[in-house]
Amino acid sequence: MTETTPQAFELLVIVTPNFNLAATVGFLDPFRAANYLDGSILFRWDIASVSGGEISASNGLSITTKALREVRGQRQDIVIVSSSWAPEAYNSAPMHEALQRWARAGVTMGALDTGAFILAEAGLLKGNRATTHYEHIDALKELYSDTDVSEDLFVFDGKRITCCGGNAATDCALHIIRSMQGDSLANAAARYLFQQSLRPLGTSQNPGTVEPLGSTAPAVLKRAIKLMEQNLEEALSIPQICKRLRLSQRQLDRLFSLYVRKSPILYYRDIRLDRARSLVTQTDMRLSEVAVASGFSSQSHFSRAYRERFGLSPRSDRIEGRVPFEFRAWPMFGKKRSIIR
Repeated sequence: MTETTPQAFELLVIVTPNFNLAATVGFLDPFRAANYLDGSILFRWDIASVSGGEISASNGLSITTKALREVRGQRQDIVIVSSSWAPEAYNSAPMHEALQRWARAGVTMGALDTGAFILAEAGLLKGNRATTHYEHIDALKELYSDTDVSEDLFVFDGKRITCCGGNAATDCALHIIRSMQGDSLANAAARYLFQQSLRPLGTSQNPGTVEPLGSTAPAVLKRAIKLMEQNLEEALSIPQICKRLRLSQRQLDRLFSLYVRKSPILYYRDIRLDRARSLVTQTDMRLSEVAVASGFSSQSHFSRAYRERFGLSPRSDRIEGRVPFEFRAWPMFGKKRSIIR
């Protein structure tokens, strides 16, 4: 009796202009390694875009893609949307219709980086846990309140997989291989790619052991900053923070001056403005709503502080701060937060 060859597991990655190339390749490479190490085609993949052809990544390199119309009728086991800056610019009827069709067919739907926004806009993350890159977490929470937004590196929630991007995409792929083929092949693929450890589900994007000031800062200073980060919309006063920490304001001022090179009130204002900037440039929220969501009760105070920090008004930044966002980092430009690492 002839043994039937198992059917290969089919993956489709849909990219948008200015997608993150490293995250996309990092996601696909473990499947290539698994095929090589097993000596068989366990996994197959295609890369597509809405119209097909050459698509430029955020680093300026380009890849050739198939058009959605070429792959829409093919069997898929997992469909992954890989996007980066301004994902809202790439929502379209052809994109949403294709994603919804695959979801109705029972295909596992996933996203890398800001691809979660496209899945959410297509209605495919309603009632699900999901994640995205930490720069965009606040925007995802504000725009899609029906999604349980997590700050984990990656989230597997039934037929939905989301990943923050970066080298976490490799961990994400290895977890998929592990679930399909077991520990032995997943470990072999990880070793082949020099991935020295596989980060488990539930791993935070910003673990407290390294963020935000590293190991040189006193624990009480880290707790102060954590309180600030947890209370951006309903901002605490500095005396309230001191009371919770059982610390005098003079002691807190001294710690911030020594380790952060800023006063507590200025540091707190800056992280609220950093949140505001992500909402200004990544959502269409009214600027008055952005001000409130960032802890500013006065629109004029918010606008003055924003201009002082970033060199332009929120309204101008909403226009000028869109894609391609080349060479921007967090905070996106202008005066950066001073941190000790």
